[in-house]
Amino acid sequence: MVRRPSTPTAQLALFFLFLLLLSPAMSTAKRPRLRQPCKTLVLYFHDIIYDGRNAANATAAIVAAPVWANRTILAPLNHFGDVAVFDDPVTLDNNLHSPPVGRAQGLYLYDRKSIFTAWLAFSLVLNSTDYRGTLNLLGADPLMNKTRDISVVGGTGDFFMTRGIATVMTDAFEGEVYFRLRLDIKLYECY
Repeated sequence: MVRRPSTPTAQLALFFLFLLLLSPAMSTAKRPRLRQPCKTLVLYFHDIIYDGRNAANATAAIVAAPVWANRTILAPLNHFGDVAVFDDPVTLDNNLHSPPVGRAQGLYLYDRKSIFTAWLAFSLVLNSTDYRGTLNLLGADPLMNKTRDISVVGGTGDFFMTRGIATVMTDAFEGEVYFRLRLDIKLYECY
């Protein structure tokens, strides 16, 4: 028959022995490390939606709409159901007339009736003296938030297989025809 120690001192000694045995496991546990980005960029892209009158300078068009809407005017109910494709100029500053360093090409779709939000999937096709290649981005864009993070999921050229985060901010908008997004891109995997 095995007897258990019944004194408080013996119980306390067993408790400290248990902690001593557990401490090497706790010290080798992975701790999250703070990583610094290997590359950062700040870019602006300018989106001019076709509204039936601006074909000469439009850079985006509604290609799908709910049955109650049309493809020239954004749908009611927070534009729910609209899908737009775009080929927008990308600049280093917020001036639409600055020399472009590339294009933002892709689509966005408005995916909620109850709040103004979209989902983005696009490539930044950069062709400047500083950078050549593409960055591929996608993610939810809750437009009512001041800043939103979307994923950088890959790239080509100078951005081969890179990954990171792009913080998106609506820098300006004019009604439902023009908006400018500021992208603060931090890349954490660079090859």
